[in-house]
Amino acid sequence: METQVVPVPPHNITFALTMTSRLRLIAFLVLAIAPATAPAQDLLKPDAAKVAAVGPDSFNVQIATTKGEIVVRVRRGWSPKGADRLYYLFNSHYYDGVVFYRVVQGFMAQFGFNGDPKVSAAWFNRTIPDEAVKVSNKRGTMSFAARGPNTRTTQLFINFGDNAQLDGMHFAPVASVVSGMAVVDALYKGYGEAPDQGMISKDGNAYLKKAFPKLDAIITAKVVKEWKK
Repeated sequence: METQVVPVPPHNITFALTMTSRLRLIAFLVLAIAPATAPAQDLLKPDAAKVAAVGPDSFNVQIATTKGEIVVRVRRGWSPKGADRLYYLFNSHYYDGVVFYRVVQGFMAQFGFNGDPKVSAAWFNRTIPDEAVKVSNKRGTMSFAARGPNTRTTQLFINFGDNAQLDGMHFAPVASVVSGMAVVDALYKGYGEAPDQGMISKDGNAYLKKAFPKLDAIITAKVVKEWKK
């Protein structure tokens, strides 16, 4: 698969799990169970008309991660085709169990490979065209990654800093973090760009769990509020 780029005790003691520990335990179970669970048909064989359907003007997505909760607001006015794609993907639970596999200090946190490689393969060629950049890639904005012109599919990244250099490269923000940016900042960065995207495409979460066990992941991501004109 081509790389999706953006221009990362001996005594009888009772243990109380911290919130982070609980989230990591849940994530471990999600990542462990996901490959054995048959993916929904709306992810493996999505209906083209439903995928292309027009979504709301904006909607909030609640993302529970192994580090805590993030809420992003997707804005159709920023990227209509991108927002419509995300409305379908989040409502189909595509991102449940997805790992933040490329988290680069001061730059961005990228995610988007489904834990099941069969699902990722089903979406690889379901591209959407580039759109005009209407807002800059500022801290907290979320944009699609791509492997070239007009190749947006499922890969996303959240900007850690102001990355205006991406604006001229057709990376159009489609959403922004409205709460939980501290959680984004806390995502594990120790592996940088070491995870191999070809291996993720081939083996999914099984590869990431074995080779990069400290990476953070999404537990669940769901649309919780939407607005229409």
